[in-house]
Amino acid sequence: MKQAAAESPWPYRGAWLLCGLTFPLIWVGGLITTTDAGMAVPDWPGTYGYNLLLYPWQTWFFGPWDLFIEHGHRLLASLVGLLTIALLVIVRRSGEPRQVVRLAWIALGLVCLQGALGGFRVLLNARYLALVHGATGPLFFAVTVLLVAATRPTPARLLPATRSQRAPTLSQRGWLIAILPALVYTQLILGATLRHTPESSGAWAFALHVQAHLAMAAVVAVVALVVAFSEARAGRGRVAALLAAVLVGQISLGLATWVAKYRYPHWADPTTTLTAAAENAPLELPRLRGWAERMAPGTIQPPTAGGFTETTIVTAHSAIGSLLLALAVGRAAGLGVSTGRAGKSPPDGQDALAEAVRASETQASGPPQPPRRESSLLA
Repeated sequence: MKQAAAESPWPYRGAWLLCGLTFPLIWVGGLITTTDAGMAVPDWPGTYGYNLLLYPWQTWFFGPWDLFIEHGHRLLASLVGLLTIALLVIVRRSGEPRQVVRLAWIALGLVCLQGALGGFRVLLNARYLALVHGATGPLFFAVTVLLVAATRPTPARLLPATRSQRAPTLSQRGWLIAILPALVYTQLILGATLRHTPESSGAWAFALHVQAHLAMAAVVAVVALVVAFSEARAGRGRVAALLAAVLVGQISLGLATWVAKYRYPHWADPTTTLTAAAENAPLELPRLRGWAERMAPGTIQPPTAGGFTETTIVTAHSAIGSLLLALAVGRAAGLGVSTGRAGKSPPDGQDALAEAVRASETQASGPPQPPRRESSLLA
């Protein structure tokens, strides 16, 4: 086996820092959408004519709320962009595998694209760019999770990995784990589409978006629960519990989002009738009644103005969806490690790290070999 330099801990630390800062960035971005603060700062890349970093902090802290979160979002995004550049430099200088370096380049490309989308959304005041911007953010978050998984120092790196040795085969459980990230991301796109539906859209368009969102939510819930159950049977109780907890929390937040924003549907609200709704929105009643008859739940009341409770619930629902995507991607990345080692996939439910340790013990003859810098995670 060819020797290589010892692993540096900095790529893993940098990936964790980048991933940890990306999640609150997504949370603040969702808050901007919830409060409709996207145009609080009408210029870009500066802030009201100032350099982004030189904008008076007193005006930022003690100014309007929408200015506070929008400018703060830009500052945090700039920090994430700089950290992405720094991580790329670190992985290149640390001798990480080419696959990891490529992944860092992908992260840099995505963060640049995300910044440009956010900027042009402001310059053009284009709501459709806000939709794309909101869908690209979780994708970048998923890439940071992959970077964490790819740079993690584990005993599995003791095993060489060549293309001739890789013959990954997935069980039925493995396939579900592999497709779960794609399903969750599709659901996030549908959710972003629903959040950015123009106010001028008719009730039929809104109903169509809701139906698609609910249908995909059911698919994601079933697959995620099956994966969680299979993980528990395979001895990964913590993974199963975390996945199930986030899923249940996300579903609960989704229901709470509907109730907080549109209140109960007419068939579940004992204090509201179609007559009362007609007094509030007489012109909307025929369309809303027809939709409510075709599909439940249906709102027959105007959206609420948006208080603290509603804002918190809606934003949390948006952010926890990205967290669910991160969990799915992280588990799928672990599946990639377990199916790409030693020329065959381990038995269903077997720990990949334990397999790596056993394989390394068979090489006990001769001096111990230092960790290799080759990874089959993303090849």
